[in-house]
Amino acid sequence: MATNTIVVPSAGPAEARISDQEFGQIRKLVYNNFGINLTDQKKTLVVGRLQKVLREREFSSFQDYYQWLTHDQSGEGLDELANRISTNHTFFNREKAHFEFFSQTVLPEIQARRQQQKSNEVRIWCAGCSSGEEPYTLMMLIMEHFKNNLSQWSPILLATDISATALKTAMAGEYPNDRVDQLPVALRNKYFNKRSDGSMVVKDEVRKRIFFRRHNLMDATFPFKKEFDTVFCRNVMIYFDRETRNTLVAKYHKHTARGGYLFIGHSETLGRDETEYNYVMPAVYKK
Repeated sequence: MATNTIVVPSAGPAEARISDQEFGQIRKLVYNNFGINLTDQKKTLVVGRLQKVLREREFSSFQDYYQWLTHDQSGEGLDELANRISTNHTFFNREKAHFEFFSQTVLPEIQARRQQQKSNEVRIWCAGCSSGEEPYTLMMLIMEHFKNNLSQWSPILLATDISATALKTAMAGEYPNDRVDQLPVALRNKYFNKRSDGSMVVKDEVRKRIFFRRHNLMDATFPFKKEFDTVFCRNVMIYFDRETRNTLVAKYHKHTARGGYLFIGHSETLGRDETEYNYVMPAVYKK
């Protein structure tokens, strides 16, 4: 039986065609390595994002590309695939109710708990940090909360993503002016430098406090020795199936301190009988 192909206009016929079998192979590879569930409706997306790879690497078909991926020992191929397939769309102050709750409720709770424990650490993890807007916003809020007492505290903010391209953007901390517009004016004026071309750059005093690292959420175990007070994993699990999502959330729970929080995206849901976290408000859970 002949397989169906989907055709997208491009420079050459080889890179514009993907059979059901080839799509199935790539879909399985993406799922096993990154947890992303590519449905049949994503064929066009796969072709659109990978055809440039085929052209640049001079592969004659998606089958040749798949064979190279499965035999590549350097890991370069999978890194490139992750960068192409993963979606990295975000902006400053996205779902701002979360940031308000973090500032008004979560940070005071962390401060009180740590003072009782005679500890000065504040541990936050942004899992799937994309191009950096979320961790930078969180660090600004942390700095605002502790203000003149910041030197007495040790805020640790880990920002991870599977995409090396996204992390490169995040570490640079440079954004067009319209990407920063949704932040409160006070934060924009205090924590950014404006360039002559109108772009905005996060000040070093914020950037130096964030640890950007490459990390695959599909790893069987996470290498963290200490628990986190808060985990942000927003709009990451939207492409995961139920089993993958529940497995990941269980790992988050293991690495969350008692009384700590998990933030997910508003388009994502956790079944109350599928997680040990307690529901707090839309897309916010507590251990």
